Amino acid sequence: MVLLLVLATLRPLALPDEGRYGEIGRWMLISGDWLTPRLNGMPFFHKPPLLHWLQAISINIFGFHPWSLRVVPALHAALMLSMMYAVTLQMSNRQTAIRAVWMLGTSLTFLIGGQYINHDMLVATWISIAIWCFAFSLSSNLKHRSNWARLGFVACALGILSKGLIGVVLPGMVIFPWLIFTKQFKKIIQWPWFSGILIFLIIALPWFILSQQKFSNFFDYMFIKQQFSRYTASDFNNRQEWWFYLQASMVLMFPWLLFSLASFKLSRFKLDNSTEQKTQHLYVLCWIWVVAITLFFSIPNSKLYGYILPVMPPLAVLASMGWGRAMTHLRWSKKLLIVLCLLNIAIAIGIVTQVGPTTQASRSEDVAKIWACAAQPTDTLYVNQNYPYDLPFYAQTQHPIVVVDDWGRIKKENTDGWELELLDGALFEPQTQQYLKTRESLVLAGVQANNWLIIKNTNSIVDSLEGWKLFHQGYGWRIFKSSSATDSKRPPSTQHIGLSGCNH
Repeated sequence: MVLLLVLATLRPLALPDEGRYGEIGRWMLISGDWLTPRLNGMPFFHKPPLLHWLQAISINIFGFHPWSLRVVPALHAALMLSMMYAVTLQMSNRQTAIRAVWMLGTSLTFLIGGQYINHDMLVATWISIAIWCFAFSLSSNLKHRSNWARLGFVACALGILSKGLIGVVLPGMVIFPWLIFTKQFKKIIQWPWFSGILIFLIIALPWFILSQQKFSNFFDYMFIKQQFSRYTASDFNNRQEWWFYLQASMVLMFPWLLFSLASFKLSRFKLDNSTEQKTQHLYVLCWIWVVAITLFFSIPNSKLYGYILPVMPPLAVLASMGWGRAMTHLRWSKKLLIVLCLLNIAIAIGIVTQVGPTTQASRSEDVAKIWACAAQPTDTLYVNQNYPYDLPFYAQTQHPIVVVDDWGRIKKENTDGWELELLDGALFEPQTQQYLKTRESLVLAGVQANNWLIIKNTNSIVDSLEGWKLFHQGYGWRIFKSSSATDSKRPPSTQHIGLSGCNH
């Protein structure tokens, strides 16, 4: 966990996800609107708000820098690791539990995915906690097994607030087949259904109800378009082949996935009433867990690495079991385990330290900090044919950016991208369309005071516009300043305020 928190300080915001979600959390804090997530001041209902709430709280505690944002997924990753250890310790043995911790804890899942700012680690954590709690509540003889089941309902509710319906659908897809396969289905009558469902509704429902009351098209957008349509449609981004998650699992759980497969080949388990029944149930649970969720996410055309994070805890447990059967009789097995863990740590450090230089041209961090010192809080910033996701966070802007593009054409094409994110926001609040303007607005803005324009270095629009003067050229973006008598309207330099993101 210490290594994860250190690594989280060593790289800039990754685009678009970290810039987008980090800014939504920051905006929630400075605007005081904790109900409606907003991107560029416009409603953003692609996902529920748990990530944004927690990031706003973290920023308020630790300050405005990327590490404050990454604490949220990092703490969830630690919670995922801890719950996996606790349940494996009870359902198997100490050696299996400890190996599973080292395997998951040194994997790219934990060291990279555990610090990545988006909803994936959050929902993966709550899905895994829900499954562990429900399974353990039926496999244990503890007096407080009902409380474990109630904790499972809490985890489902937080899973829904993390990323939607999969927070409750995926635990059900794992637990019910497992109960049937292990002949425990009758045990579900032992669950505290009334109190569990009541707790679930109290946690999960209020935000959805309040949002629907404020925006009449909320339910249709959140559940039909962003949940069902994204799962069934073929016109969203990131189209991949059906085998994509086999590759993703190998990368995220390198090299431990091989030992997960070894646990399957070396299995001699039989479901009986022997003393190893808990371990048998754990083994079967992990395989059903891996297969069910992998198949679920392999069906849609749109696939991303983060989607498969929920299967990493059971893969780690299976890898630990496989190692125990295939390797522990070898004298050098402990040394090999240490070497492989160190290798994974070295790979993670290499990725974290190299991602900044290799993505420098796509980020706007350098120009954001310079512009924050030159501009006044009341100045207007324009951007053309692109959206610098990380600039508002680094500059700590107080007002939305005016985004210039051919919005009529974009509405007709309706392609999945950053443009549609902003257009969808205007559907909820039409007054926010003032932040979406056409190219003609740049002509007038260039001859008015206190306006700025930021564009990619490859964008040549200023060649055909009058009034804009180059202020600064960064690695990937250029800043232009309107050419009117702007400075005459400024206070003396000793009184220049600048934005909060200014770092002299």
